[in-house]
Amino acid sequence: MKILQLNVWTGRIKGALLEFFKNNDFDVICLQEAVWAGDNERLSNFFATVEQIKEASGLKYEMRSSNWSMEIFSDGDKMEQGNVILSRYKITSEESKLVYGKLSLANSIKDFYEHAYTLQIAKLENGLTIVNHHGYWQPNPIGNDDTIKAMKKVSESVQKIKGPVVMCGDLNVIHDSPAMRELDFLRDLTAEYNLKNTLSGLKFVGEVACDHILVNEQIEVADFKVLDDLISDHKPLLLEIKNF
Repeated sequence: MKILQLNVWTGRIKGALLEFFKNNDFDVICLQEAVWAGDNERLSNFFATVEQIKEASGLKYEMRSSNWSMEIFSDGDKMEQGNVILSRYKITSEESKLVYGKLSLANSIKDFYEHAYTLQIAKLENGLTIVNHHGYWQPNPIGNDDTIKAMKKVSESVQKIKGPVVMCGDLNVIHDSPAMRELDFLRDLTAEYNLKNTLSGLKFVGEVACDHILVNEQIEVADFKVLDDLISDHKPLLLEIKNF
């Protein structure tokens, strides 16, 4: 079973991103900063939307959790940005939890930095639980006290899950951050496989391994790696597990 983790950067590298999903075969995809606008097709002229990514990937099932929204069309339709789980397997239960910030309609682009940070929990028909999270952002990838508080809420929710768990996300902190100690009950494969950088260099220069896939003891890892496809300001992470 192949699971992909990617912050899609609002899908702004549209052509390359959609080709990537057309040319690869994943069973589960966890996205952050994904965008959608209901039935309004104008957004898709500029960005790779959730609908387009879903079609390109060929995955049938989805879960969306909005973190930020803004009215950008004259007819009142709004653009939303958030976390998305796409799956080949039916999602039998889903839960979205607010761990930091607030859910509100933004008045301007500057309000983006006041957006919500949500945690997605999706149980699949094969018994696997997928957790998807976009971590609280601070300029320093070590984070601060608020980062720890937010991650503590994530930890409390994940620890309640029974059965095999895979957690994905652009957590906006590196493994050595104090906030990551809240997740020490999971294996952080980004650290275990000694990934030094998960950024592509398109937006930020330097080595920062802020994207993570974590698993509990019920997951048997077959392979884990960072991909070099230039499709976002973040690099994709690919996990392959044996027991599903």
